[in-house]
Amino acid sequence: MKRRIGIALIFALLLPALAFTAGARESATGGAINLVVAHNQTSTDNPYQFGMVEFKNVLERLSGGSMTVTVHAGTLGTNESELIEQLQLGAVDLVVASPGFMTRIGVPEVNILALLYLFDDFEHWERAVDGDFGREMRDIIAQRTNNDFMIMGYWSAGVRHFYGSRPIVEPTDARGLRIRLQDSPVQQAFWSQVGAIPAQVGWGELYQALQQGTVDAAENDFTNFSLQDHHRTRNGRFISETYHDFTTRLLLANGNRLNRFTPQQQQWIQEAAEAATAKEREVTYRMLDESRSRVIAEGGTVNQVNLPAFRQIALPIQDQFARDNNMTQLLEAVRATR
Repeated sequence: MKRRIGIALIFALLLPALAFTAGARESATGGAINLVVAHNQTSTDNPYQFGMVEFKNVLERLSGGSMTVTVHAGTLGTNESELIEQLQLGAVDLVVASPGFMTRIGVPEVNILALLYLFDDFEHWERAVDGDFGREMRDIIAQRTNNDFMIMGYWSAGVRHFYGSRPIVEPTDARGLRIRLQDSPVQQAFWSQVGAIPAQVGWGELYQALQQGTVDAAENDFTNFSLQDHHRTRNGRFISETYHDFTTRLLLANGNRLNRFTPQQQQWIQEAAEAATAKEREVTYRMLDESRSRVIAEGGTVNQVNLPAFRQIALPIQDQFARDNNMTQLLEAVRATR
């Protein structure tokens, strides 16, 4: 299926806001400017890693080696909160993170990206984030955080499904299960409404939590949970394809901390970021079917669910969120791009 990577306009609009400061550091050899970039996935086969390596390769090629990039795959922290803290402190220059953390720093609007069943498929998601909706979200986040956080790209983390100690078909089948969730109020509201019990467990600790029964279930896309062998655990082998979240991740920089680069350097960064975003999406989409087949081959049990019943629970949560945050018009704009 052909998927469009229409992000050039986003980056063109973003460039005037790039105010790279002290995070860009001079390397020990040759005086090159070195950027440190990080994500929380420990597997180097993860799409985030492919995207970050693409950023590195393109930026170093375009700059002729005057700008270099160091990529950290989970080595600076497996919890997104750790990476965000290091971004704020200046230890890293670019990170990949889920939008939910921004609710704690006064940007509740960002949770529109975490609403379950907001997008129908990847084409719908791309039309939204690469269009007016994505540009408006970028502006909202920049304004609300005084440019402490700038969106440099919308990355995909696939489509998320439920996996746990037993299969679910109807929403009520999840009642009483302790489910590991992202730190997102709207997602916790959804699963609480179906009767599950939200639990907070670090990504790096989730395999052990599933194996030991600390949690009964989790939710993620096939690629991410299979790379961590969650489907091989005691409480991770039943995968119910809920398709509840065509997931957005943000490639973020701190605009008030970074030194301003020259126009030429900004152009290199634009092209590298655009290439990285295209690569990350390409790998994500390709790996989904491969990962699903691998999970089944390795003993995972996959079942379909009553999707209309799940969507019926999600719609009122979407509407209430939009009313509470004065985003009804924006929500309807997303729905109109179906």
